[in-house]
Amino acid sequence: MPPRSTDAADYQDVPRSVAVMPKAFAAASRTDRHFHPRAQLLYATAGLMMASADDGTWVVPEGHALLIPPRLPHAVAMHGAVAMCSAYLDPRAFAVLDRCRVIAVSPLLVAALAALAEEPVLYDEAGRGGHLAALVLDEIGRAPETPLALPLPRDARLRRVCLGLIEDPGSVDDLDAWATRAGASRRTLTRGFRQETGLSFGDWRARARVIRALALAADGRPAGHVAAAVGYRSRHALRATVGRVLGPHGARPHIPG
Repeated sequence: MPPRSTDAADYQDVPRSVAVMPKAFAAASRTDRHFHPRAQLLYATAGLMMASADDGTWVVPEGHALLIPPRLPHAVAMHGAVAMCSAYLDPRAFAVLDRCRVIAVSPLLVAALAALAEEPVLYDEAGRGGHLAALVLDEIGRAPETPLALPLPRDARLRRVCLGLIEDPGSVDDLDAWATRAGASRRTLTRGFRQETGLSFGDWRARARVIRALALAADGRPAGHVAAAVGYRSRHALRATVGRVLGPHGARPHIPG
């Protein structure tokens, strides 16, 4: 078979429920803001990606994938050398897909994506390719969502706080200091975070720190530097926060230590 295209535009009108495109990116590369007519499963086979859109930021480490709704404008930054597998999905395969979410990728989904990438783009829907595509969709539907997301509020004052924390996750400023910088009361900030993001200020900041730590680790930074850059005195304190954010049973992206 001829080499498979690495141009996403070539997969948007394929008359198949799943169209798979493997692609590699050099470290520190990024894509401009763009969208796809189809839904997209952005799976990290190596390295780490960070995607951003108007309503949030999502980190996609190795072994995870970002499920992106159709026509949602987004940009992606690469941390470390990245190998990805994009699966462009017929939107009709999902009853509701109205937001991005990061999912843990099962070994079965990994194998199904790899096998489907070896089939022709116009695979036989009644044969192996069709069975693999159905398995891919089923495994995506079963995959657990992970908390590797930073929802962004619409309120301009809260959004300024969130963007400031993303820019400087290691800031030692407390809630009162951020409220003053945002021009809001402590109560307004506290209630607004809960209402618009579903997280407390402290939990949101902890996620921001974990997400930045994952990106720095993927860039090859030493463990001590990573911890200090996101506001922790030791790598052990950072690892404790990673455990709290991801939960006792969550998939654990690598943090050196």
